[in-house]
Amino acid sequence: MNTSAKSVGYVTAVSVAVADMVGTGVFTSLGFQVVGTHTGFALLAIWALGGVVALCGALSYAELCATIPRSGGEYHFLRRVYHPVLGLLAGWSEITVAHAAPIALACIAIGTFLQGIVPGSARTIGVVTLLAVTGIHAVSLKVAQAFQVSSTSVKVLLIIGFVIVGAVLPTHTDVSFAPTMQAFGEMRSASFAVSLIYVSYAFSGWNAAAYMVGDIRDPQRTLPRAMLHATLFVTVIYMALNWTFLRAVPMAEMSGKVEVGGLAASALFGPAGGRAMNIMLAIVLLSAISAMSFAGPRISQVIGEDVPALEFFARRSADGQPRNALVAQQLIALAFILTGTFEPVLAYAGFTMNLFSLLVVLGVFVLRRREPDLPRPYRTWGYPVTPLIFIALSIWTLTFVTIERPATALYGLLTVLSGFFLLLFKRSNAEETAGP
Repeated sequence: MNTSAKSVGYVTAVSVAVADMVGTGVFTSLGFQVVGTHTGFALLAIWALGGVVALCGALSYAELCATIPRSGGEYHFLRRVYHPVLGLLAGWSEITVAHAAPIALACIAIGTFLQGIVPGSARTIGVVTLLAVTGIHAVSLKVAQAFQVSSTSVKVLLIIGFVIVGAVLPTHTDVSFAPTMQAFGEMRSASFAVSLIYVSYAFSGWNAAAYMVGDIRDPQRTLPRAMLHATLFVTVIYMALNWTFLRAVPMAEMSGKVEVGGLAASALFGPAGGRAMNIMLAIVLLSAISAMSFAGPRISQVIGEDVPALEFFARRSADGQPRNALVAQQLIALAFILTGTFEPVLAYAGFTMNLFSLLVVLGVFVLRRREPDLPRPYRTWGYPVTPLIFIALSIWTLTFVTIERPATALYGLLTVLSGFFLLLFKRSNAEETAGP
């Protein structure tokens, strides 16, 4: 590998993970949670528990990142721990739905937030946003890192400022955050369990740094720290934001509403607050698009290294930027934007990636048993309890989705199975290598 590519450090790795996690989910989920949960303690507990689960996953991934360091995320881990075919299926799902579709959604959302502030339709603004981010990342790895760190920093500062103002201003509600018997009762309810599913999706992205292991300096030491610190930080941010929302907007007013962030901003800052929140959400999503544009192309780039027929995606620029893989991913996202087909894809993308994450964390047990003498610079803290917590909740989530939304599970599995066409490239290359 080009040694110049090893230029991603701790700060960029943390920025990518934080930016990938913090999207619109935290600004839109609370309205649905308060429908069945009515105590501040129980509502914050949902986000705390979601953070614990994400942290268990991050700690488990960190061991694999340090033990078998290579870019590619689930593609590399599943290929190495289980079988190359499973790795290809995961890689295909990552390329087609796990990054391109969320990028398309985020671009359209930015267009929606900025309509009326800048000229153009939501779709036009979304396309311009996608092209701009792609252009920035295509310039060089150094420029991409600078943009990622700066956009994430602005996002974090805006959120911290919002929370501080919310803490200083007088509360607009009488919500209690005390650990009452009612709160503990709600934590055992079905609505609490359902809310946890949506919170787990809001935390998705905690594994973003695992896709770029090969670009990170000293990954055995840097990755565990970056994933741990990013997940802990986002957990605190999420709880602080929801605490602010609950103090700013009465539950009856936000119940069933999507625009909780806008309602809170209007309550805190008056009529101009809603417009200010739209700009803030656009910045939040811009850094998330950048993070997915940073991490996603590393998957197809690594697949190109393993499948010579797809070697085009493995090519890097002089400083190590996988431009061909980047352009390919963004073209898929552009197609989603122009056709408007990303919403049904997103409906089952979460199911698909949850399945692969479950297999990766289970792989910690498999690799320890099969290769006990393999050097492990980092070992999962709290093993075996830590990965078991993640595995248990993942199985519960997948089971719940399969029972309640069988079509989502079916489409997710069909997307995975459609990746078998990649085996044609692999088989074709093997035949050419063997010769007549």
